[in-house]
Amino acid sequence: MTRREIESPWLPAGFDGIKIVQFSDTHIGPNYSVKRLEGLISTIAAEKPDIVAFTGDLFDARKHNPEREKDLSPLLSRIEAPLGKFAVYGNHDFGYERTKRSTNPSLEKAGFELLLNETKKIRLENGEHLTVAGLDDYVLGKPDPSRALAKLRPDGFNLLLVHEPDVAAFLVRYPIDLQLSGHSHGGQVKLPIVGALVRTQLGRRYLSGLHVVSDRRRPRRPYLLYVNRGIGTTRFRVRLGSVPELCVFTLRRRKASDV
Repeated sequence: MTRREIESPWLPAGFDGIKIVQFSDTHIGPNYSVKRLEGLISTIAAEKPDIVAFTGDLFDARKHNPEREKDLSPLLSRIEAPLGKFAVYGNHDFGYERTKRSTNPSLEKAGFELLLNETKKIRLENGEHLTVAGLDDYVLGKPDPSRALAKLRPDGFNLLLVHEPDVAAFLVRYPIDLQLSGHSHGGQVKLPIVGALVRTQLGRRYLSGLHVVSDRRRPRRPYLLYVNRGIGTTRFRVRLGSVPELCVFTLRRRKASDV
């Protein structure tokens, strides 16, 4: 379990202390069973999150994966989040053929909002809000950042969900405060001196953890990127030097004078 506090002067006061749980890259299949998913969901539920974010690759894309046909919505419905459950697609959500999206509707049936190049406002009873945006997968999908992000207000707190982390380098021009991604598996196998052995397309530069993506056009507003190491494995079932990860973020309002 990874816990982080995210501070921002653009966060409305009513969201101070709000808890976001992010999980990613479960790759349900022969190497990660539905039984293990039950344990993960129990852990998420125990955190009592306000917002839940899933950043792609629910099932593993392999030729023979009977788990892909199962309806997991009764299980995923156990995850409760009063301010919303949101998800984006990953490259494995296209399946083994990689030509068409083939993820079954378990997430949607369980109450997750799949954000496909769109934004949603999360509103409190007092009228305050923050914005959550989601982009389609960059490897196999049709991401459209101009459609989803061009109208984001610079005077509010903006959260972005997108599967591949390295796209932060060219999304930094938008007023995003926190990007949550997965995809890289933290390298999955990391050796001393050699480093990560598994580097995926658009998951090579940012492998894991919290990063500040710098840009001279926004010197006083950091673009924060968090790369979740994910839960499951792909290609081969081994993890070494990159343990599975569930992330819990607590949002904190910072005084504007501290910027």
